[in-house]
Amino acid sequence: MPANASSEERILRHLKFRGAQTAEAVARHLDITVPGARKHLIAMSEADLVSHFDETGGVGRPKRFWTLSARAQARFPDTHAALTVEMIASIRELFGKEGLDRLIAARENQTLARYRAALDGADDLAGRVERLAALRSEEGYMAEWSRLDQGRFLLVENHCPICAAARACQNFCRSELDTFRAALGADARVERTEHLLDGARRCAYRITPAGRVSQ
Repeated sequence: MPANASSEERILRHLKFRGAQTAEAVARHLDITVPGARKHLIAMSEADLVSHFDETGGVGRPKRFWTLSARAQARFPDTHAALTVEMIASIRELFGKEGLDRLIAARENQTLARYRAALDGADDLAGRVERLAALRSEEGYMAEWSRLDQGRFLLVENHCPICAAARACQNFCRSELDTFRAALGADARVERTEHLLDGARRCAYRITPAGRVSQ
């Protein structure tokens, strides 16, 4: 995030990465007062960039959570969405499903070769996961990774720049999962635990070292 990014841009990116947040959490992120954060959020709500919902959690007033609106989601573009969907439809019409599958397979092979070259030389699985997250961020997926318990890792993609293509042909999602598994190697199990196309706000992958049982 550029140092001169506006408060609005910083809030939008924070909600994109972290999901629904309270005004208090936004204030901590921006290092401003809670009333100041609420002022920004109300202004953004009036501009149809955020919406809110209230959640009751025991004693006291309900907590208000702020989340991105559909209009704000559009600020994180789906790369060449309309053109991509049109091309997928044309490939299906001209070459059939098998032709489209061959195209996806060729893309998968090219991506895998690039990922393997980038991950080559990493000291361990953690190093490979870190490099993979960096590659995905460079490609527009706003990826990040973290350590879980029992030597496991979580790879999260907060944005999908090919979402329109994935909706038109879910083999793109299958192909990406296969690519992750091949790139990370036989000593890792990769499972998709959250999927944007299933209604989640992001895609997430749990990576378990071979020999450990995933829970």
